[in-house]
Formats: sequence, structure tokens, C-alpha cells
Amino acid sequence: MPTPSMEDYLERIYLLIEDKGYARVSDIAEALDVHPSSVTKMVQKLDQTEYVIYEKYRGFVLTPKGKKVGKRLVYRHDLLEEFMRIIGVSNENIYQDVEGIEHHLSWDAIDRIGDLVQYFEEDKNRVEILRKVQKKNETENNKIN
Repeated sequence: MPTPSMEDYLERIYLLIEDKGYARVSDIAEALDVHPSSVTKMVQKLDQTEYVIYEKYRGFVLTPKGKKVGKRLVYRHDLLEEFMRIIGVSNENIYQDVEGIEHHLSWDAIDRIGDLVQYFEEDKNRVEILRKVQKKNETENNKIN
């Protein structure tokens, strides 16, 4: 199983390849706000663990294992963002919150969150009911404060 740091790289590499058809060290470094040398070191680790095939000075590609994991990591991230939207987290907090929790949840928890997202998406009235509960709680909290 990849470490949280490896997951961040695999997720970014997968997205870059899906978007552009390739992923360069410089693109990854910019996206993750790290030095290119750090990317090179991580890509070498990902090569050793068979998530990518790396050839010095030639670049790298995801292995089937790397693609599978990358796709699942992107799914997890997107699912958690959608979950945050549904439960009413403000847009300016969603990305940071997802980044803070995504590596700390089991895949069982992710699957249950997926069930919950599906539950709300199947009937938009459920979201409206949740918003009413939230508004009621905010009103009550304002009275206390």
C-alpha cells in the first residue's frame, strides 16, 4: 500500500496523464508545490514499488497497478469533495478539508461515504431537509452565543 505522500504523487500523475497525456517532473513539482528533485526521488520510489516505470532522462509512465491506484485515489478525492458539498462545507474550505482527511480514512469508510452521497443524490429533497436542519441548528447556536 502506498504511503500518503506516494498517494499524492500517484493522484497527481494520474490526473496529469488523463488531462495532458503525459506527466513531467516539472508539472508534478508545480502542482504539488515541491522541488523537482523531490519529484525525481519519489518517482524512483514509485518505480521500485511498481507503480510507475521510470527511465532516467526519458520520463515515466504508470504501470497498470499505478493506473488502478491513481484512478481510485482520484475517485476518493472527488467523492470526498462531493460529500463536503452535500453536507454544506463552504467551497473555500473543501479542498483543504479533503486534503486533511483523505489519507486517514479506510476504504470501508470511503465506501460508506459513497453510499451516503448516493443516498442524497437519489433524492434532492434529502439535501433540502439537511439544509433546514442546518439552518435550525445555526439559529439555535446564534441564540446561545
